[in-house]
Amino acid sequence: MKVKLPLLTLEIGGLFVILGLVLFLAAGSLLWPSGWIFLLLFFGFTLALSLWLLKSNPDLLTERMTGIGKADQKTWDKIFYVLANLLFLAWLAVAPLDAVRFHWSQMPLVIQIIGRLMLLCSFYLFYLVFRENSYLSPAVRVQADRGQTVISTGPYSYVRHPMYATALLFLVGATLLLGSWYGLLPVLVLFLGIAVRAVQEERTLQAELPGYTDYMQRVRYRFIPLLW
Repeated sequence: MKVKLPLLTLEIGGLFVILGLVLFLAAGSLLWPSGWIFLLLFFGFTLALSLWLLKSNPDLLTERMTGIGKADQKTWDKIFYVLANLLFLAWLAVAPLDAVRFHWSQMPLVIQIIGRLMLLCSFYLFYLVFRENSYLSPAVRVQADRGQTVISTGPYSYVRHPMYATALLFLVGATLLLGSWYGLLPVLVLFLGIAVRAVQEERTLQAELPGYTDYMQRVRYRFIPLLW
């Protein structure tokens, strides 16, 4: 099944509405520039990346949109996916509750600007990961239907999970952009969950994807070189 542009537009538009509602209902106001900046940057990148994939790698775009829930997705990963999305929405609500509605913490403007730069850097790194890995499924599954092989070039020559590492940069950058110190607490929980998922995912890949064990021996770090 190939993704059609109307379906893609509907999915992106629906996500925009959901995230916008969470942000601004929690804030209690539409007069929140940081919230609009985040939405415009995030969905501008999402739209640009999706249109690029639609043209240059439609099979990967299809996998990104349909990989969740397939029969060969690990059961534990289906549970993780639901919990991670709920926690993501909770994180998205904490930031406006803190920064706009209740003012639990105060963040200098310069830190928020640094957050914007971190967010933009994460977009570029996401692009590099998508460009390099045509098997970048949102689900933990070995894609025998697509002839999956080990990817060891580009960002994957430095760390084994550049997508997860970039997700941390994105989450921290977005939290700073939104102006919330308290928003970093759910980011920590999210990242601990992602770290556990990475370990479980590697066990699956070692067992089912030829060559992955050798790759792990060549590239020793999961997220951050010289650390872990």
